[in-house]
Amino acid sequence: MIQLYFALVLGTTECVLLVVMSYDRYAAVCKPLHYTVLMHPRLCQSLAVASWVSGFINSALHSLFMFWVPLCGHYQVDHFFCEVSALLKLSCVDTHVNELTLMVTSSIFVLVPLILILTSYGAIARTVLRMQSTTRLQKVFGTCGAHLMVVFLFFIPVLCIYLQPPTENSQEQGKFIALFYTVVTPSLNPLIYTPRNKDDRGAVSRLTGRG
Repeated sequence: MIQLYFALVLGTTECVLLVVMSYDRYAAVCKPLHYTVLMHPRLCQSLAVASWVSGFINSALHSLFMFWVPLCGHYQVDHFFCEVSALLKLSCVDTHVNELTLMVTSSIFVLVPLILILTSYGAIARTVLRMQSTTRLQKVFGTCGAHLMVVFLFFIPVLCIYLQPPTENSQEQGKFIALFYTVVTPSLNPLIYTPRNKDDRGAVSRLTGRG
């Protein structure tokens, strides 16, 4: 239950944080003169807190529902970690309520954030098409490219796991996809974001020069 709880907290929080980051990109590209007003520190703190609170609430809901589901059989979870759908397969009772809850919350915390992110980038794309300066275009791609890459690396596997219809091979595919978004994507995040940070680029240059 502890592993399930924290896995859901971190996954849900990342979904919401990626929406917050897309809004930050929207404000920086589409409303540059109003950026400091739109993204003032108090709002940033509130958005960060809201991201974590939503993660804790969603995780508490699933963990509570899962806690009261009686398990049977060998108690071996056919997965790399304690994931909701893998635990439900061990249940001895009807789990339609749990499955419905999982579908509804997945729509709220996966589909809705993805739609908001795509809407933000749609507005950014319209702004980019009106730009004439090559320098500004390069800044926009530098600002949005890393975030957009992380969005696709994170949301595509999550969509495949939580919103695909169940099939005979869905469990094996789910294990592989879960391994991708829980291990591969977080491992790539530093490589994606680091080149945009001047301090990190300077540190890498110094290390390379010493070598």
